Amino acid sequence: MAVSSSSFLSTTSLTNSKSNISFASSVSPSLRSVVFRSTIPATSHRRSMTVRSKIREIFMPALSSTMTEGKIVSWIKTEGEKLAKGESVVVVESDKADMDVETFYDGYLAAIVVGEGETAPVGAAIGLLAETEAEIEEAKTKAASKSSSSVVEAVVPSPPPVTSSPAPAIAQPAPVTAVADGPRKTVATPYAKKLAKQHKVDIGSVAGTGPFGRITASDVETAAGIAPSKSSVAPPPPPPTPVAAKAATTTTNLPPLLPDSSIVPFTAMQSAVSKNMIESLSVPTFRVGYPVNTDALDALYEKVKPKGVTMTALLAKAAGMALAQHPVVNASCKDGKSFSYNANINIAVAVAINGGLITPVLQDADKLDLYLLSQKWKELVGKARSKQLQPHEYNSGTFTLSNLGMFGVDRFDAILPPGQGAIMAVGASKPTVVADKDGFFSVKNTMLVNVTADHRIVYGADLAAFLQTFAKIIENPDSLTL
Repeated sequence: MAVSSSSFLSTTSLTNSKSNISFASSVSPSLRSVVFRSTIPATSHRRSMTVRSKIREIFMPALSSTMTEGKIVSWIKTEGEKLAKGESVVVVESDKADMDVETFYDGYLAAIVVGEGETAPVGAAIGLLAETEAEIEEAKTKAASKSSSSVVEAVVPSPPPVTSSPAPAIAQPAPVTAVADGPRKTVATPYAKKLAKQHKVDIGSVAGTGPFGRITASDVETAAGIAPSKSSVAPPPPPPTPVAAKAATTTTNLPPLLPDSSIVPFTAMQSAVSKNMIESLSVPTFRVGYPVNTDALDALYEKVKPKGVTMTALLAKAAGMALAQHPVVNASCKDGKSFSYNANINIAVAVAINGGLITPVLQDADKLDLYLLSQKWKELVGKARSKQLQPHEYNSGTFTLSNLGMFGVDRFDAILPPGQGAIMAVGASKPTVVADKDGFFSVKNTMLVNVTADHRIVYGADLAAFLQTFAKIIENPDSLTL
């Protein structure tokens, strides 16, 4: 299993007889930072302090920039087991991969707060680490108290929302009666007092139905024996916000579940894919298709295939060489106000794995040798299928390649990943009847390539020029092996 560079965040409590000091430490293999927060007066800094306990909370680490929660795949260590600095303790499933997380402290795994198969937000405590065996029981007690408090918080219902006017179907509270021992203070709304004076109603004899027995305009009108006026009716609630209206529409328009159907929640990877796809809808895109003759490429592939070269490596190399001549297609726009030319050409290639989709990245695809590129690709695919990719191996792409040609798909459109300038969809190469400039017909292997691009930074002429260059490289592929 791969060892990540993520570390546990820990807190330790130190006390003396009159004051407390708490500090939070974040430790990595290359950096140690400590932040102190003290309530001790300046005059008492020389007083001696004793350490009561060294029980550290093990937090859910952030294994990628997009990770908001993690799932515990398995605990490598068990409760009470001794830990050495640098040992892997737990396997965490992020939104893209499973990663071992190591500890940078010696001690004992005192208590497991989040069990295997459960999820926790980034920064939440998933376990407790004790420095000595004597502190294990104290840590277990602390973990139990945290669990019980969480249960209590989940059981206690939240108070009902306060509405501007009572609903007709809800029974009104009983009127507040006058106290026999003395006069009762009359509490009424200004408009209720005005109506009482207008209709000559003794407001002191009116029973209020408002909050805390307050007399409302409708109470006065009822006492006067008249129908409530339009002016006394509470104004209608404000229209729902667009987000709330959209949510309500989505909820009400959902068709009922079919018999024997079931609901399956998203995995962490599926949630990440869903989030990225929704985010991509905010980017204005356009698509350009281009037919490419692959006779020469197919012949080259037959020669280099026995040496371990894959078609994916050939396409990635060709795309990288074309991007080097058209850097704007390799650019990125992330804030909608500016864009950046990327110094490296990193080709992300879509790979379907069990339960999701991931895009391992061939970094510097234009510079790597074809055979080294193929070897690197095989390593990335193996790590992707075993969910052992490191974050930089799947989130550093500047251009994406998606190939469905091996399934016989002749054409399709791909969705642009957020933060990238373009994505190429490659179809199958099939025999096609074509005519040359003299009008003679022939049969040639042709594949259709569709590119989806961010129209904020890439324009039609840019994309057309890029596709022409890509086609020339594929139709004359000798430069791929140089």
